[in-house]
Amino acid sequence: MIHSSIDPQTQADIRILGKIDDFFNRFKITSTLHRCGIRKRRGHSVRSLIMAIFTLPFVGKNFFRGIVINDELAFGKDAAYELLKGRTSNWRRLLLLLGTRLQRFFNRLTNESRESVLIVDDSPYDRSRSKMVELLSRVWDHSSGRFLKGFRMLTVCWSDGVSCLPMDFALLSSRDVKNRLCESYKSMDKRCCAWQRRKEATIKATDHLETMVKRILAAGIQAKYLLMDSWFTMPATVATLCDHIDVIGMVKKTPKIHYSYGGHQMDLMAIYRKLKKRRGRARIKASAIVTLKDGPDVKLVFVQDRRKKDWLALMSTDIELANEEIIRIYGKRWDIEVFFKMAKQHLKLAKEIQCRDFDALIAHTSIVFMRYMFLAYQCRMETDHRTFGDLFYACCDEMADISFIEALYRILTLAGERLRKIGSYCEKTASDIFDAIIESALQYVGLSKSDRVTASA
Repeated sequence: MIHSSIDPQTQADIRILGKIDDFFNRFKITSTLHRCGIRKRRGHSVRSLIMAIFTLPFVGKNFFRGIVINDELAFGKDAAYELLKGRTSNWRRLLLLLGTRLQRFFNRLTNESRESVLIVDDSPYDRSRSKMVELLSRVWDHSSGRFLKGFRMLTVCWSDGVSCLPMDFALLSSRDVKNRLCESYKSMDKRCCAWQRRKEATIKATDHLETMVKRILAAGIQAKYLLMDSWFTMPATVATLCDHIDVIGMVKKTPKIHYSYGGHQMDLMAIYRKLKKRRGRARIKASAIVTLKDGPDVKLVFVQDRRKKDWLALMSTDIELANEEIIRIYGKRWDIEVFFKMAKQHLKLAKEIQCRDFDALIAHTSIVFMRYMFLAYQCRMETDHRTFGDLFYACCDEMADISFIEALYRILTLAGERLRKIGSYCEKTASDIFDAIIESALQYVGLSKSDRVTASA
């Protein structure tokens, strides 16, 4: 009878907060925060501050209403901002430790024959309305084909085809001083995490990849392949990364890049013209083994683009892998696109706070990534019957690998860039479809209350 006096929204908030509290306890986030140098000398605990920020999108509040003017909190906005601006806080280590624990949990639910992968991609971190944000710059958004004010968010995710976990990221400013609108204005110890983050912000994106991949693999993350799109699949980058992990990536059509084939240096289009193609409506038109300049042998697989009379090419450093397997595994790259969409539109990446401090941007982005980890865990707990106990673990079939993602890959990923060129109507339609899928998934696991879990305007 007590619950009759509590309105449904409050009951829903209590259930969600209970799930979040269980997540923090199960994966020992409080002690991990302390290990990563995220501490407070006095006042309220770090956990209470992180929890208050972490829960905002799940209870339908923004940072201003949930933290700044919230009289129900026992601490003020200054305590929250002080936490976010900490110079010694190692948010990168926190993400990696939490991701490692979640990956081990997911491995218990995954057949050993399934290929876990790392996925690398970048996405714009839009701060178009800002003027004085530290290291703010004009960055090129290759999806829209224009410059915008903000950063490039280089991200590496882990996926087993069912769950996706963001493991590491770097907020990148422009390397060109002329494109940087605001320089770093803090003086600090060069040994602290804050200085390291600022230093890496002006380094070329591809120069980060080897360091990030090595750091993730050294932490114990198990992955068989690294998936990349055509912006990263360059011969020099592939040759460097394949020393640590096999690479599968989309290849850019350009006359400037040559491969050794049949004793001659040839570009991608010339190689395709030389090959004997399969007739009819075959999805795989041809394949070839070529050699990278100062690099290993790789396999090129040419795939028919069914939306128009054109073809796409995939590269794999594992030349023993079957053509069909290369295409199937590359389909898992779609997971990072879903992550970017969810983080920006539902988990309030780049929209929740308007801090000018670079450390605060790193901290808040890390908390957004943790929110997505929580959603991945909650979704797995609700949908994988083998999490219910040893009996189901032994008797239930493993969840499907990427049959759904492969379907999305065939329909959308192969022709993703073409879709943007068709017109604004198609762009809006695609966005509406993604929104519907994500909202349905949130409702399914009990983390959405109609339109309350949305990005703030």
